[in-house]
Amino acid sequence: MNLGDNDAAHIMAMLSQERLAPLVAITGDAQAALILHQDILRLGTLLMPVTATVEIALRNMVCDCLSAHFGVADWLLRPPAPFQWRHIENNKVGQALASARRAEYAKKSQAEKHALDAIAFPNGRPPNLSHSQRAKKRQSAITVSNGKVIAELTLYFWKKMYSSDYEEALWKPALKRTFPDKKLKRSDISPHLETIYQTRNRLAHHEPVYGWRMSEVLKSIDFVIDNLGAANSDGERSLKKLLTADLDNLSSYNAALEERIASYSN
Repeated sequence: MNLGDNDAAHIMAMLSQERLAPLVAITGDAQAALILHQDILRLGTLLMPVTATVEIALRNMVCDCLSAHFGVADWLLRPPAPFQWRHIENNKVGQALASARRAEYAKKSQAEKHALDAIAFPNGRPPNLSHSQRAKKRQSAITVSNGKVIAELTLYFWKKMYSSDYEEALWKPALKRTFPDKKLKRSDISPHLETIYQTRNRLAHHEPVYGWRMSEVLKSIDFVIDNLGAANSDGERSLKKLLTADLDNLSSYNAALEERIASYSN
């Protein structure tokens, strides 16, 4: 990277002094800090497919487990009594449903959108209805599958299934099977899912993940892939096998980056 002093000053202003100040403190030089900034972002791109795979695997295992536990197809939207989602999770499901309907609505032709009026307004469309009101009412007439709603829910929702809020209602009767090691308690699992969740959010907002943060999330990822689901006949877990190459690349890059950061203090 060939940056002049003017380039460095302009980029520092664009990326913000506040964001780059910790890296300048490490390197003692603006240009070196910008190079380090880009390398940390590249480290994040190696981590993203790992956290994404863990999230998808966890989500699907939770869904399979709860589908069997509740015994009804629409358990997410209409869980059988006496179970009830807590207020926040219920809102998240509602938001996911609305998002899934918006996505389906966006795919429809104008003719298909107009055809929804017969369902959305069985007594005729009210006068003076705004475009957004009409679209929202049409969307509410769209039926979407559980799978499409599930795809709209974030890791926040799935990690909450392992919080103390659902220990009696979900963990003990059902979700313990997703982490079948008898020695593991819900409280052993929840902190690791929280670490992965927080890290995923940092990556999504382009915040740096390196140093102690990277060490912590790698420990949590190792814990999850070592314990999620049952082991194969060879004693290993398929998810861990799948992620081995990604984690090796990530660990190698991270080790080299940590060595370079440490060199600035020598």
